[in-house]
Amino acid sequence: MDKPLVCLTLTGKTLQENVETLEKYSRYVDIAELRVDYLSEEEQLYVRRFPAMVNVPCLLNIRRVSEGGKYSSSDFSRTALFGRALAFADQNPSKNFAYVDFEEDFHVSGLHDAALAFGVKIIRSVHDFENPVVNIRERCEKMRKTGYEIPKIAFMPKTLSDVTRLFKEAEQFTDFEHILCAMGPLGTPSRILAGKLHSYLTYTSPKTMDDSMKGIGHIDPVTLSDLYNFKNIDENTKLCAVTGYPLKVSSSPLIHNSGYRTHGMNRVFIPLPSTSAAESLEFAEQVGITGMAVTVPYKEDVMRHIEEIDSESGEIGACNTVVREDGRWVGKNTDAEGFRRALVEFLGVEKLRHRKVAIIGAGGAAHAVAYAIKQLGGKACIFNRTLSTAKELAERFGFEYAPLSPESTVTLEKYSDIIIQTTNVGMNSKEPPSKENNPIWFYQFKGTENLFDIVYDPETTPVMAVAKSCGCNVSNGFPMLKYQGYKQFYYFTGVEYE
Repeated sequence: MDKPLVCLTLTGKTLQENVETLEKYSRYVDIAELRVDYLSEEEQLYVRRFPAMVNVPCLLNIRRVSEGGKYSSSDFSRTALFGRALAFADQNPSKNFAYVDFEEDFHVSGLHDAALAFGVKIIRSVHDFENPVVNIRERCEKMRKTGYEIPKIAFMPKTLSDVTRLFKEAEQFTDFEHILCAMGPLGTPSRILAGKLHSYLTYTSPKTMDDSMKGIGHIDPVTLSDLYNFKNIDENTKLCAVTGYPLKVSSSPLIHNSGYRTHGMNRVFIPLPSTSAAESLEFAEQVGITGMAVTVPYKEDVMRHIEEIDSESGEIGACNTVVREDGRWVGKNTDAEGFRRALVEFLGVEKLRHRKVAIIGAGGAAHAVAYAIKQLGGKACIFNRTLSTAKELAERFGFEYAPLSPESTVTLEKYSDIIIQTTNVGMNSKEPPSKENNPIWFYQFKGTENLFDIVYDPETTPVMAVAKSCGCNVSNGFPMLKYQGYKQFYYFTGVEYE
């Protein structure tokens, strides 16, 4: 598998701003893409100077609005700007643009000839923000008018299956240089696994990237290098992933990739946002992923799509781990062990005799929590907005159930020795506690409760903030994530994490 170059997209308003940004990331990148369409009109006059101001090869790009850029002036003005940037070639090639990006439909013979004469490589690009691009190879071949261009195709996938098809089409696509990527959150794997697409480069942006860059799915170069070990991914690298939706924040890649690094393993663990559990499995089989952590909302649904589940997953009724074994997917559950270990550590006890536990929510995570509480000898009540779902879970483990609403306040007080919050309410919330981000907004803490929220971002969730202010003992979900991840690590690698 070829090693793609790392290209840093620069979107500052001035050349100097872009120089300063590049200096911060220079050791992580191979190419700097100057987005001239982001420069002020005055700065655009001096674009020709930029390659001499930096120490990496530069890619010249003046992206039109129709292609997702900001350049809105006439094609004539844009052509003149390209000409200004490419003219007066310096005898020292490092002081010239090394690459220029022309769209599929942009053909100006003078510019094309000048680029070839000055040794500037032409990237011939197409961007589709509406529809996935099919027949990738045929499309790329058409863009190679002279045989010298590097065709680039970027599209916005509607589903993960669109990304899977991209990888399938690119599987034997090795006879000429090209750039392929799927944009947006669903396209994240195409950024990290660009080598599997035989892509010439992968695009990155600074951590403080423009919102439009976030929208198309750029990863910052530090994360790409330090978290995903991008430069060392090769044909022998074993792949694992975490899948769910929308999967905005997950610490699983950090836990697993740190473990791989500690143990000297040629492995990488990537995020895999997906619109269905079935599509996650389809993608995994296509690219060779051998293990997946499964998070919301697929912990129950994934069980319908795999060949085998272990006894614990069957008893819990949810699966958060799938492993490829002998060509078959096997489902396991590490949430229960991870939660049990975290709760015992949090409370400082080994058993929950005479403790009454309120479990908030009845989803996949709640199944594992209920199983662990039963194992530890606790008595519990399941509180959920959909009462039938609470009833089903409660009856599985011999617990009580009640609606998650103010009418259950007395019942919640009865089961308030330990309150386990298992929903995603409050996840990523930076706002003060409210009815919208606190699932038990109606409950008045007495200060004697132990509150465990399985959410770990933010570090202090809204419901934790309320409980803490009342003097309660609180914990977020990171210890649970850590310990269940350690067990997953063993299932994926056969090696103990610690």
